[in-house]
Amino acid sequence: MTRERFEEVAQKAFDSLPDQFRNNIENVHIVVEDYPPDELRKEGRDGKYSLLGLYQGIPLTKRGTWYGASPTAPDKISLYQENIEASCHDEEEILRRIVEVLFHEIGHYFGMNETQIRNAMKNFK
Repeated sequence: MTRERFEEVAQKAFDSLPDQFRNNIENVHIVVEDYPPDELRKEGRDGKYSLLGLYQGIPLTKRGTWYGASPTAPDKISLYQENIEASCHDEEEILRRIVEVLFHEIGHYFGMNETQIRNAMKNFK
């Protein structure tokens, strides 16, 4: 799949998220990359070929009154195209996987833990 098509599918996935999530996201940059950077393996995260997405930033639940008092770089959600595609058989499955990964990483933005994210995903499907 071309990067342009993958980004279109990712945008559709974002648009399909529940309003309470989509409308309350601020200062988050969503990017598509081929693979996670090698530095992530050094940090003890999943391997280069198994990580599908990553949230990097300060979750809403961890932000104090100091947050935003000075210019603040946006949080970042990365979707790893090559890994997502490798875990799927067709475009329909890629769309579902992008929705799952995006929902999961947005859950981290909102400060949800893994159990809370899994429960929210069950209610979303």
